[in-house]
Amino acid sequence: MSAQSNAPIIVKRKKIVAGGGHHGGAWKVAYADFVTAMMAFFMLMWLLNATTEKQRKGIADYFNPTIPINRISGGGEGSFGGTNIFAEQVLAQNGTGATQSKPSEEFQARGDSGRDDSDTADDKGPEDAALREIEEALTGRSGESLVSDDLLEHIVTRVTDDGLIVELFDTPRAALFEPGTDTPTELGTRLSEVVAGLFALVPNRVAIEGHVAAVPVIVVENRVWDLSGDRARRMRMLLEAGGLAPDRLRRITGHADRAPVLPDKTAPRNNRLEVILLRNEG
Repeated sequence: MSAQSNAPIIVKRKKIVAGGGHHGGAWKVAYADFVTAMMAFFMLMWLLNATTEKQRKGIADYFNPTIPINRISGGGEGSFGGTNIFAEQVLAQNGTGATQSKPSEEFQARGDSGRDDSDTADDKGPEDAALREIEEALTGRSGESLVSDDLLEHIVTRVTDDGLIVELFDTPRAALFEPGTDTPTELGTRLSEVVAGLFALVPNRVAIEGHVAAVPVIVVENRVWDLSGDRARRMRMLLEAGGLAPDRLRRITGHADRAPVLPDKTAPRNNRLEVILLRNEG
């Protein structure tokens, strides 16, 4: 027997640790948290891109509830924020709202025509009565309108210190002029005939003011000034063709896109003409 037969036998045992060594399963929890955070991040990016400003404010209000102080709520600006059918920005100057926090007497929204019928103490006699008669013939406030429904949706009237303002405007479905030109459409021609016929009932002088919507993209030559003036002049020609005496025209003005009625300056509603039946001087 050799000398090596009495040597001790050494057995090495390997310790197997389940779960990935000294880290254990904690990495799985961390990875799950990371994936959840990334999903929330991408969902946030999608919401920012797919929603409007008012919708985002509504979502923010949902996660930041407050005590309601008004029966109408919708995530709009201001302490009484929210857009509804009574807001002036939905139906311009045709409700209880107002675009400005402190609107002037001229632009304050007070009803269908922008004039408070309950207050007759400030009426200026027969002249106001004549203006109201024409306004009622246009809007049908007395029970019957001389204007068909398809034309009436393009007309807003209001009585101001200057006189009776008849505002003729575009809608997304129909325009007064061909896009980018002063060529009147059939709608614009019909409206001018109606206004000319009603203005023939009184001898007051007339003013015309043209407004156009802003151009949504940068162009080499922005013709908003020329276009607003050209459309006002074309309306003068249409009114004269409808029977309005040329010597009754007092002024014709083009305001370009400087006086929009809606916050969105490119909205079709900003394409409009204001035909003003002026008060008698003196």
